[in-house]
Amino acid sequence: MVSEPSASSSGKTRRSFLAATGVGTALALAGCTGSNGETTVRMRTSTSETTAYGANQGIADAVNDQSDDLFVEAQTSQGTEANLGALNNEEAEMVYIQNWSAQEVREGADSFAELEFEMTQVFHFYDLPWFFITDEDLETLSDIESGMTVSPTPEGSGTAPALERALEHAVDDYDRGSATYGEQGNQMNENQLDVGVGTLMNFGIVPGWLDEIAGSVDDLRVLDISDETAEAWAGDDRILDQTVDTGVIDNADTPGEIPAPTFAYNFIARNDLDRDTVYNFLEAMYAQREELGEYHAVLGTFEDEAFWVDNMYDDVPFHEGAADFYEDNDMWSDDFVRADE
Repeated sequence: MVSEPSASSSGKTRRSFLAATGVGTALALAGCTGSNGETTVRMRTSTSETTAYGANQGIADAVNDQSDDLFVEAQTSQGTEANLGALNNEEAEMVYIQNWSAQEVREGADSFAELEFEMTQVFHFYDLPWFFITDEDLETLSDIESGMTVSPTPEGSGTAPALERALEHAVDDYDRGSATYGEQGNQMNENQLDVGVGTLMNFGIVPGWLDEIAGSVDDLRVLDISDETAEAWAGDDRILDQTVDTGVIDNADTPGEIPAPTFAYNFIARNDLDRDTVYNFLEAMYAQREELGEYHAVLGTFEDEAFWVDNMYDDVPFHEGAADFYEDNDMWSDDFVRADE
């Protein structure tokens, strides 16, 4: 759960007043430096009911409590494809994506062919193994029948193409649904959705929306993975599958440990984002590293300095501000690449 920010923060009090009176909002939305000297950093993750968005709010609160020079604004998004569009249109300064989309960008896939910026990495956010959930009389993913409605995350989500590919190895045919994470429970109860998805943040934390689904849907179960499907995933170089223990989910029938398509989520920025903005952001966040878990439970992993640069993407350079910060704090690796300045 996200803790309440300190009410004694003069920056928060002033910004709350400006928002209430309508003063200064144009500057914040523009992502520029306001008359009070603060630089706005707009960060986008996912939809409002997700743990990703809640954790992003925690980062924003932590940095805002630490820094008088930055105002971080956590914003909602429909997913990683939308996030890349926001960077392209300069509607955000930092966004998260995952390894599947990062590879698509590197390879110049059609959906990303029009991007007009160089993608650079800033920091590792978390890892998500994905699995499939249902209230139907199904045991394994391969039991899905033609005509059943399956939502492998909402359409437009950066996770969707990878999960759709994973489904192709197990199922011949299904109807493609598109439910947001929090909508899945209601749609199952109303017989509009047969199979949805779940995840465990960093392999162990149950997101709030999945906990709510498990508490509101009768006979919810996690689908097991057949040996044939597991072998197909292992042989597909576009799918990173790792073992996850689904037994930690309450109020659901689970198969325990199963292979799961897994995604590493990192925050990225445009290469032309100001160097000092990125450096000062990381510096303020780093100063709060031992307290980040108090802002949101998922952020407790940042106490481990190695986590900041864990599972970074191959062939994607680091923003110069991030590279300088990690070098200055002995977190840089010779395997990392700095973006051209």
